[in-house]
Amino acid sequence: MTQDYANIHSIETMGTVDGPGVRFVVFFQGCPLRCLYCHNPDTWDNTIKKKMSVDGILNKFDKVKEFLRSGGLTVTGGEPLLQIDFLVQLFKKCKEKNIHTALDTSGILFNKNDTKKIDELIKYTNLVLLDIKHIDSEIHHKLTGQKNENVLDFARYLSKNNVPVWIRHVLVPGITLNKSQLVRLGEFLSTLDNIEALDLLPYHNMAIKKYEALNKEYHLKDTPIPTTKEIEDARTLILDTMRATKPL
Repeated sequence: MTQDYANIHSIETMGTVDGPGVRFVVFFQGCPLRCLYCHNPDTWDNTIKKKMSVDGILNKFDKVKEFLRSGGLTVTGGEPLLQIDFLVQLFKKCKEKNIHTALDTSGILFNKNDTKKIDELIKYTNLVLLDIKHIDSEIHHKLTGQKNENVLDFARYLSKNNVPVWIRHVLVPGITLNKSQLVRLGEFLSTLDNIEALDLLPYHNMAIKKYEALNKEYHLKDTPIPTTKEIEDARTLILDTMRATKPL
């Protein structure tokens, strides 16, 4: 199946936090999750924002490619896997042009019983930025509106297929910044063989004004910002757990 145009929210031409090097970042419109801390609630619905073709995106990439030699193209959102048919076409063309590709995803749409389209996509994917919202499925449901079984299945699938992964995990005091849950996360990550980096992202509340403008309720107004020490301690705990429980 082909998809001539994608519903795109926006493009950032000089991203520095969405994969290695300087990145051309394409924000896809639409997301099935409703994360309480989401800083892009304007990407949730499927309202048409900007229709773009593969060539239209890559033409924009070509205009700044001299600044992207150490980086590449990252797709994020929203949830880009909602438009997987277009994504396959985009990444295939990127591979033909020798452009490094990174997929930033929650993995929530993965179905281990039907991997045909994902099988095709990973042929052209250099890196997956996998955002594990919470290791506990029930808390994941409270945090995002959906349970996490598909996410963990996707992590296992990527490991089985040797797709390089950077794990992303937002540290939210009172929700994910919890010692026992971080140990559980480390134990799970120790079962994977493809992790190249662990990004612990501190919760922030900079999107409050955006929620107000969209007439959406922001549920974490009283949640504190994690300290640098809390972030460092969380990283140490996860990594120590991974080393201690890594299967031989």
